[in-house]
Amino acid sequence: MVQQYQSPVRVYKYPFELVMAAYERRFPTCPQIPVFLGSEILHEFKSDDGAIHVKERRCKLNVDAPYILKKIAGVEVVYFIQKNSLDRRERTLKIEAHNESFASRVIVKENCLYSVHPENSEWTCFEQYASLDVKNFFGFESTVEKIAMKQYSQNIKKGKEIIEFFINDLRSNGVTYVPPWTPPKPVSPIEAKPPKKEPEPQASATVLSSPSSCDSITSSSSYHSANTAAQTPASPTVPDIPELPPDVRIASEDKLDADYIERFLGHLTPIQESYLIQLRKWIAESHKGQESGENSEVENDEDDSEEDEPLDVAESGGCAWDRVPKDSHILRFLRARDFNLEEARKMLCNSLAWRKQHQVDLILDTWKPPTPLVDYFAGGWHYYDREGRPLFILRLGQMDVKGLLKACGEEAILRHILSVNEEGLRRCEEATKARGYPISTWTCVVDLEGLSMRHLWRPGVKALLRFIEVVEANYPETMGRLLIVRAPRVFPVLWTLVSPFIDENTRKKFLIYGGNDYLESGGLADYIDPEYIPDFLGGTCHCNMPEGGLVPKSLYQLLDNLSMNDGLPSLCQETIYQLSSVIKGAPHEVLVNIDDKDSVLTWDFDVLKGDVVFTVLRSRRPLAVPKDPPGAVGGPLNVQLLDKSMTVGVDVSVVETPLVCHEGESIQGSHVARYPGPYVLQWKFHNAPVSSSLPQAVKATLPDVFTHHKCKVMYYHEVLASDDFRGSMTSLQSSQSGFSSLSVGTTSSAQSNSSQSANSSCPSR
Repeated sequence: MVQQYQSPVRVYKYPFELVMAAYERRFPTCPQIPVFLGSEILHEFKSDDGAIHVKERRCKLNVDAPYILKKIAGVEVVYFIQKNSLDRRERTLKIEAHNESFASRVIVKENCLYSVHPENSEWTCFEQYASLDVKNFFGFESTVEKIAMKQYSQNIKKGKEIIEFFINDLRSNGVTYVPPWTPPKPVSPIEAKPPKKEPEPQASATVLSSPSSCDSITSSSSYHSANTAAQTPASPTVPDIPELPPDVRIASEDKLDADYIERFLGHLTPIQESYLIQLRKWIAESHKGQESGENSEVENDEDDSEEDEPLDVAESGGCAWDRVPKDSHILRFLRARDFNLEEARKMLCNSLAWRKQHQVDLILDTWKPPTPLVDYFAGGWHYYDREGRPLFILRLGQMDVKGLLKACGEEAILRHILSVNEEGLRRCEEATKARGYPISTWTCVVDLEGLSMRHLWRPGVKALLRFIEVVEANYPETMGRLLIVRAPRVFPVLWTLVSPFIDENTRKKFLIYGGNDYLESGGLADYIDPEYIPDFLGGTCHCNMPEGGLVPKSLYQLLDNLSMNDGLPSLCQETIYQLSSVIKGAPHEVLVNIDDKDSVLTWDFDVLKGDVVFTVLRSRRPLAVPKDPPGAVGGPLNVQLLDKSMTVGVDVSVVETPLVCHEGESIQGSHVARYPGPYVLQWKFHNAPVSSSLPQAVKATLPDVFTHHKCKVMYYHEVLASDDFRGSMTSLQSSQSGFSSLSVGTTSSAQSNSSQSANSSCPSR
């Protein structure tokens, strides 16, 4: 496999001609590069006007390799061929090098370019590109790759230092300026005289003025005396100057400056810089190709009426996104995949497609959270930590997660979480500009005071795992530090469930404090200035965010009125809680197919309006769900599965005693299925008796339940294998759940083996 490396643009704040004079001082030997043992000139060419100067050298290198590898290879040094093509007219130096030793086993190619800075003619840019293809090397292929990567990193690190060293050396010798090349004045044939042969010029330490002065600033041991090939008559034609790969040519929109990387992205090794540049270039080129492809298919778009499907581009190598992401965003994905270029590319490509599909780039401008989230989501941004990271406070223990989920739904909560992450990215950019050093992550403080088993009911944990999955896939390496304070005894249960779904690099950034440990040494004050510690955590700073609390059940009906994502594809493939209508004479029924004996059918529902009668039945006939049930689009469902001709005791059997459920009640329960087959959860309208003797004025004051003929129920159900069902059989607060294979190892209360306790429902207000 061919390994490719590309360095960022190194900028020398010196004119091109002075840098070239310094560069020539590296030859024929350079003590500042210990592995460079010497060089000899194989061929040299100069154009008549002095604008083109080409040199081809044979360089001897001492590779830092293990002794056994040198012994097996039978060599102590290796040889490279280097061709330098200097164009003084265009002010460029192109360098092309390849290995001469072991050329049939290992192919090493290197291309470099010195050129004038595109925005400042008094500065010089340097770019380097290299490729390595180890075909066969006595079984030490991986070792050779590691040696090559190490050597490349060292060369990149030392290259700029060496040029700076020789520039300072020139200055110490009085050379501070080298004039640019100018075309020689034309000479008429009459005035032309035979050239007078003069001795070879000697090196001097003066201000240089001749067009070829860059080559004369060497000691008497320079290439003029190193090889007689230098005195070979020049070829009558100009040799081909080697073309560099396209990604090495100067193009400011496709390049990264080394100083920019250090200032805005942080310290990176040369290999990491190379991977960042390669991935950045691939994205930019793919985006250009996408734009041209879209323009050529405008006419076909009118005939395409299919809905957008979730984009999966990891395997196909395709791409679809609105804009090229920022360098800091690309770098996060590289870090998340330990700078594995291909894995980072797949992850980033899928994320960019996801962002385009759901228009995440616009979420800060378009997202308006529903009222329950505004009033009861106990979290918000709060100043910065000691390292300058944006600080987010989350009072999870004070949040009614269950109420928020029922009032707003998964979709709204997830969009709100995405808006928080997008705001975090924006604040990191602002902090980077304001503080003068790169800040790419934020700090989060999670207060768990008040956390209890009510936070660990199955639908809530299921939603939490979905949120974690989305954030981990699209916002990697954004968490700088997470401080969990006042963790209660129930926290290990939650941590056991969610920690396997959190990236290992992120888990290392978690600090957990129980009780009041966060107030002691090593606590919050070590990471947050005391003046910014919130008052509810023992500080003096007011934290401007909602305090949380229980969401009123009257707000649960808002789920019925939420917009359908403004035409955007849903972020959640399915919703946890469903809303249904129960009409007088038209019950709502849910089909649940049980495949295995002794499986546990669990349910959790809220009666939002009216009174209903709930029961569970088992059908002895196959049942099917209607394709287009009433209310399926944009409203509550109402589905009837049992035919009126079906007889109780013959076609269906009641497996749970009917239970009258009143408006405002929450019901949780479970049933152990003794037989496989179709089961039905049924909600019927409950006719509340009203005395006919009551005066009409009194009847008018009765609640709607006595006068209306429509009820609303919000419900959730799940089927668990009997081995996976643990904890309270009369509620959905078990830490075990079928949606997580990892939950099998979770510690929880003892498994109930009583069918009486399993076949029950528990109302609560």
